[in-house]
Amino acid sequence: MKDLIFVGIQGSGKGTQARVVAERHGFVIFETGGALRKIAQQDSELGQKVKSITERGDLVPNEIVMEIVEDFLQNMDEGTPVIFDGIPRSEEQRVSLEALLEAKNREFAVIELQVSEEVVMSRLMKRAEIEGRADDNPESIKKRIANFYAHTQPLLDVWKAAGKLHSVNGAQSVEGVDTEIEEKIQNC
Repeated sequence: MKDLIFVGIQGSGKGTQARVVAERHGFVIFETGGALRKIAQQDSELGQKVKSITERGDLVPNEIVMEIVEDFLQNMDEGTPVIFDGIPRSEEQRVSLEALLEAKNREFAVIELQVSEEVVMSRLMKRAEIEGRADDNPESIKKRIANFYAHTQPLLDVWKAAGKLHSVNGAQSVEGVDTEIEEKIQNC
C-alpha cells in the first residue's frame, strides 16, 4: 500500500482520520505536531527553540522537521506504510519529503480534508478546553490558518497536477469522512 499524506488546516480532523485508517490498514502514523511537542518538552536548546516557535504558531524550520522524519523512516520496517500527518507544510518541505520518499522507493498519495475556517476555529477552541494545549489559542490558531493558506495550500495544485491529490469533505461526520477517505484509498 502507498504511503499517505494527510493535509488540511489544523483542526480539519487529520489526526482522527489518520488513526482510523492506520488501525484498519496497518499504517504507522508520523504526526509532525506530536513529534515537535515531544521535543518541545525536552530541557534542551532544541526543545526550548521548538517550544518558542510552536507557541507563536510559526513554522518549525525545514531542516529540523526533515531530520525527525528521516530518523523516523530509518527505524521503519521497509514494507510498513506510513501516514504523514502535518507534513509537508511548505514547498521546501514538499520537495524534501518527496526526495526522501523517492530515495527510499516509497510511493504516496495525498488525502486533503477540506474544512471551513469557522469549523476549524470551533473545533480547535473546543480541543483547547478539553486538552489544555498552549498552542490552541485564538491568535495562534489564526496564524496557523494564515500559514496554511500561504504555505500549504499552493502544494495542492502541484499534487493535483501530478494526479496524487484526493479531496474529502472534512466537515461531515467522522463516519462520513472515514467512508469518503476509504473510497479514495481504494482508488489510489
